[in-house]
Amino acid sequence: MLRCGQMMLAQALICRHLGRDWQWEKHKKQPEEYHRILRCFLDRKDCCYSIHQMAQMGVGEGKSIGEWFGPNTVAQVLKKLALFDEWNSLAVYVSMDNTVVIEDIKKMCWSPAQSSSVAHSSAHLHRSALGPNKNTAGLCPGWKPLLLIIPLRLGINHINPVYIDAFKECFKMPQSLGALGGKPNNAYYFIGFLGNELIYLDPHTTQSFVDSEENGTVDDKSFHCQQAPHRMKIMNLDPSVALGFFCKEECDFDNWCSLVQKEILKQQSLRMFELVQKHPPHWPPFIPPSKPEVTTTGAELIESTDKLFELEEEFEILSV
Repeated sequence: MLRCGQMMLAQALICRHLGRDWQWEKHKKQPEEYHRILRCFLDRKDCCYSIHQMAQMGVGEGKSIGEWFGPNTVAQVLKKLALFDEWNSLAVYVSMDNTVVIEDIKKMCWSPAQSSSVAHSSAHLHRSALGPNKNTAGLCPGWKPLLLIIPLRLGINHINPVYIDAFKECFKMPQSLGALGGKPNNAYYFIGFLGNELIYLDPHTTQSFVDSEENGTVDDKSFHCQQAPHRMKIMNLDPSVALGFFCKEECDFDNWCSLVQKEILKQQSLRMFELVQKHPPHWPPFIPPSKPEVTTTGAELIESTDKLFELEEEFEILSV
């Protein structure tokens, strides 16, 4: 599930910097932004979205190193790690109680940028991941690109058939990043569907360790799917999932809201999730998350990589 979360986030960063229509071609020279995205996910403790950072941040979510994550836990981890990532400058919203609140998202995405004096406190963490002397995009005012993650429970032990049509509609939306989920003891990254089958990428393949070259490039073959994706019957899906969407501009989010109202919430007695305009009055006040004034997310507290090697052996980790 850690690797699946990395896949979804990597797709969001590609949409943010390279555009949704960008496609990888073997042996083709790629722009610098592409290699900076890859460096964010290298298996090193000083890379902002490495397996080390995600596993350590999961400790704060009650998950010990090596313990299995669910879709919601991965979403919460990505939300916290994004606070330290100034170059990509994402606003990560994880819905609560199956409810997406438009007012809260707009408040978060239009929050004033942090001052350079506060931002400097975590810059040390990302210098290796983003490269030296690089200006960050996080200090510019305006709409922060939105990564919207909606954790859902679509049944008790099995997916409820009443949700299937709405679930498939989500993959059709231009903002879709797919879904995190799987079946018992197997996590998959779902990217689409064909009829009553889901199309997914499977992280359960061991890959060789990859590091950046002296010139900053990365041997990227193992970061991309070299064979046809897998398929599985949608009724075999574990009911615990997390939908992902990316909205680079405010108009993208407004369009997503319109599509949800039209395609997901229409004439459904049992809705997959709710979309509301105002913050529910019985909820605690919404406060946009802010970056702690620290120089680390805690990953360097791991004194050795022994536990991470054990984690890799247990999950047969695949690079993104």
